[in-house]
Amino acid sequence: MTVDPAGRLADSATRVEAALERALGAAPLDGETARPERLTAAMRHACLGGGKRLRPGLLIAAGRLFGRDDEGLVLAGAALECIHCYSLVHDDLPAMDDDDMRRGRPTVHKAYDEATAILAGDALLTLAFDLVADPAVHASAEVRLTASRELARASGLGGMAGGQMLDLAAEHRPTSESDIRQLQAMKTGALIRYAARTGARLAGADPDGIAALTRFGEIVGLAFQLADDLLDVEGDSAALGKAAGKDAEAGKATLVALKGVDWTRAELDRQIAEAESLLASFGTGAEELSALARFVANRDR
Repeated sequence: MTVDPAGRLADSATRVEAALERALGAAPLDGETARPERLTAAMRHACLGGGKRLRPGLLIAAGRLFGRDDEGLVLAGAALECIHCYSLVHDDLPAMDDDDMRRGRPTVHKAYDEATAILAGDALLTLAFDLVADPAVHASAEVRLTASRELARASGLGGMAGGQMLDLAAEHRPTSESDIRQLQAMKTGALIRYAARTGARLAGADPDGIAALTRFGEIVGLAFQLADDLLDVEGDSAALGKAAGKDAEAGKATLVALKGVDWTRAELDRQIAEAESLLASFGTGAEELSALARFVANRDR
């Protein structure tokens, strides 16, 4: 079976975009008082109309492997995308990476202002947990609670936010390979690991299936970061939709900087081979995930 990973991602992205569009409407929901127009617009700027939607696409693909593909799975993916988009809004701020462009257009603090960008990120973060708590995500409240708790841990102190702190602390300092791997597993890998693991769980996978997809997500997370670091060295700003060469300029701790381009390419190939071997026991049904892993490694933006 031949799978077009870009096409599958585009299909998932369309479904996730529609879910985010509904979630970011102007009308307040039950329990809300009002939705300020400027804040809503900034949130929409942050997460609508762009991006690969890799994380929700991976979550949906993992669910499909175990026989589920419905709008509840899409909602869980939209929740994950809210977390990712909030992190980009805050990451782009002058106090952090100080980026002017994201996805080929001005970052939120440039399109609006810094205070609005901070609030937009805050609101996207909290919206994620509203979405993942929806009964459509899973009939079992216990399963939804697990998904919510694991999302908090993947995105918080011991996950993405903690990894961003380590990333900032490592700038312009000698950093070991093990330290770089740890910060990248947290900053980038934690949400990708969550995507694969949660898609499997929400689709009713058994413990062995969840464990296999968890490890697959960990590997794809590292592969994504390796590919991202290579693109920062070799990519084109126009194609990337953001400034290239910023990692070296900022003194970021990356495996490309530590080990070089050739080593990084070889390590990326090794990671993808391991990811594919993990899926072998699932047979042809896992071809979509294998193709997605290869797409992550070979992407040009």
